Amino acid sequence: MCERGRSVCLSACLAALQLHAVSWQFLRGTQGRECGQAGADAESPTGVRIWGEKDYTLKMVVAKLWTLRKHFEGFPKKDDFELKEEELPELKDGEVLLEAVFLSVDPYMRPYSKKIMKEGDIMIGTQIARVSASNNSKFPVGCYVVSSSGWRTHTISDGKKIELMLADWPENISRSLGLGTVGMPGCTAYFGLLEILQIKPGDVLLVNAAAGAVGMSVGQIAKIKGCKVIGCAGTDEKVALLKQMGFDEAFNYKTVKSLDSALKQASPDGYDCYFDNVGGEFSNVVINQMKQYGRIAVCGAISGYNDVEPQKGAYIQAPMIFKQLRMQGFVVSTWNNRREESEKALMAWVKEGKLKSKEHITTGFEKMPDAFMGMLKGENIGKAVVKI
Repeated sequence: MCERGRSVCLSACLAALQLHAVSWQFLRGTQGRECGQAGADAESPTGVRIWGEKDYTLKMVVAKLWTLRKHFEGFPKKDDFELKEEELPELKDGEVLLEAVFLSVDPYMRPYSKKIMKEGDIMIGTQIARVSASNNSKFPVGCYVVSSSGWRTHTISDGKKIELMLADWPENISRSLGLGTVGMPGCTAYFGLLEILQIKPGDVLLVNAAAGAVGMSVGQIAKIKGCKVIGCAGTDEKVALLKQMGFDEAFNYKTVKSLDSALKQASPDGYDCYFDNVGGEFSNVVINQMKQYGRIAVCGAISGYNDVEPQKGAYIQAPMIFKQLRMQGFVVSTWNNRREESEKALMAWVKEGKLKSKEHITTGFEKMPDAFMGMLKGENIGKAVVKI
């Protein structure tokens, strides 16, 4: 072949490569817009596509992750956790790279860490993540998902255990609410009230840990449904917030002289429904103030999560029998097939201003253990979230 022929051939190849590059950048921008994101937002400093044997390779990504160094003995300590790094491989077909934006810390992590984790495992948990590179058409670059990836900054997922956030998520509402009011805690409140307690207008409902992520939603949803709501919290600041959110009565259970008297003062005729997040001695007192045919939803038992030895409680059979009470424990995953229903209902109430949110945000992945321990101490008001 003559020099001129080789030159023409080389020019054609370069032109094709340039066209490919322009096309790829355009497609990335298009994918971002399909998920409600601008093309510029689809760029990520940690994951890019370049030409290679499979049309692209992934720029090396190093994930940070917190592991359980040793099982908790009593209240968790900082040295129970260990921060590690992990270099991620290239994406395979059907995989996506997730980049954490918000991570959740929740009470359930304390008991479940012992039930389902072994030392050295990544700490369990849910996060809001952004798809920063994708080999899966269901999850284009720029989309936001809810992922049970645990305490880590980056994750490679096969797409089977992640869920797209609501497609019409408003721009003026933080995605972090997908971990709280419009996420697992909100759904817990929603199904606990509607399916377990089966609340109806006129019911008198009591909820403890009422300034937490679940309790705050419980009280407000119950008000939306026409109930009278009494909330208990552990500081005067939290009590003031509950009253601002529309609770009919609220008190600081740590400062009252008698819990029994405080409950009677808040509702002299007793309680139709009790949404229990605490357990322990608190619930021993409440059960004797339930009305005939009262209903109790057992959602949590945070008062005993850090105990080395199990608590010894009162015998509840007598009030259960003579008041003909119904008590049922539950976990929100029972209604995973109705997740979209609950999230749409919760988001509608948020948009209408009927369901308000309060978040306690800690900034920095390195502070995950601090945020977790602070939440267990009750330092948070509302949903405890870590922002990356």
